[in-house]
Amino acid sequence: MRKNTNRMGRVNEEFKKEISHIITYELSNSDITGMVSVTRVETTPDLRYAKVYVSILGSKNIEKTLKGLQKASGFVRHRVAETVNLRITPEIRFVYDDSDVIGERIDKIIKEARENDERIKAQNKS
Repeated sequence: MRKNTNRMGRVNEEFKKEISHIITYELSNSDITGMVSVTRVETTPDLRYAKVYVSILGSKNIEKTLKGLQKASGFVRHRVAETVNLRITPEIRFVYDDSDVIGERIDKIIKEARENDERIKAQNKS
């Protein structure tokens, strides 16, 4: 079982690298705006399907960009099939990864809490 896990990890990393390259350098779609980064790839063990998690920064419309990526999934799959040597190339589904947005929100809450604590300490000293 461990051997299969390592293999899937390598396959996912290879897909991540190739899909990132294709999106950055080969994809030209006016619906895709902003900076698109592939954060991770999860492939089913039978290699039939792959969820590609993307982070989108500076986009005019995140939903439109995600739909543009989904429309281009056939092209991306074809290009991955040409570069990655596997018997089966998975069907690609793009998923928005909002972990960076959530992380920023958490950082902001922590910063506000610290500032509030400092203000309370300063008031208590007076």
